[in-house]
Amino acid sequence: MGFGIAVSAPLTRRLGGSQVVLIFIHEPAIRSFLPATCYDPAAMELYGVRIPTIVTDNIAGRCSGCGEPITGRPWRVSILDTLAPEAPVSWTDSTSLNPGPFEFHSDAGHVLAWMARRGMLYCRRSEVRQIMRPVWLPTEPRRLGLCDGIHHDDHEFIDPAAAATDLS
Repeated sequence: MGFGIAVSAPLTRRLGGSQVVLIFIHEPAIRSFLPATCYDPAAMELYGVRIPTIVTDNIAGRCSGCGEPITGRPWRVSILDTLAPEAPVSWTDSTSLNPGPFEFHSDAGHVLAWMARRGMLYCRRSEVRQIMRPVWLPTEPRRLGLCDGIHHDDHEFIDPAAAATDLS
C-alpha cells in the first residue's frame, strides 16, 4: 500500500489554520493467483468502473469461402448499397440481399470462390475490399455484380472464378 506525502490544505476561515491530509498515490495491488481471464473482475474494469460482462475476441468459426476454420482475425466483407431503398421491407418478407458481414480467410480467392458459388459476378476494375457495392445487372435471370465502387469508369463484370485464376 503506498501513501502520498502529507499535503497542507486550507480549511474554512472560521476554523482557521490548515489540516494534514493523506492521499493515496497507488491503489493497493490485489492480485489473484489465477491468470487473468474474461471472468477475472480485476480485468473487467475501465477507468475505475467495474464492467461485469464477458469479453472475448470475435473470431469467425469458419470461412464463408472454403468452410475451413479461421485462425486469428477473419477478413470481413459487407455488401452495402450507396442508396437506401425507398421503403423498408415488410416484416412478413425477407430482404433480397444479406449485407453481411461475411467472414473469410485473408486471401481474396476465398471471397471470389464465395461469389462464384452464389452466382455473383465480380467487377475486374475493383479489388476485394471490406465494403463491396451491389450492382443489379439487367439480365434474365437477375444477377448481382459486386464492385468496390472506387473506380469512376464503366464496370466490367466477369466470373469470379476467372478473377481468382488471375490473382494466382
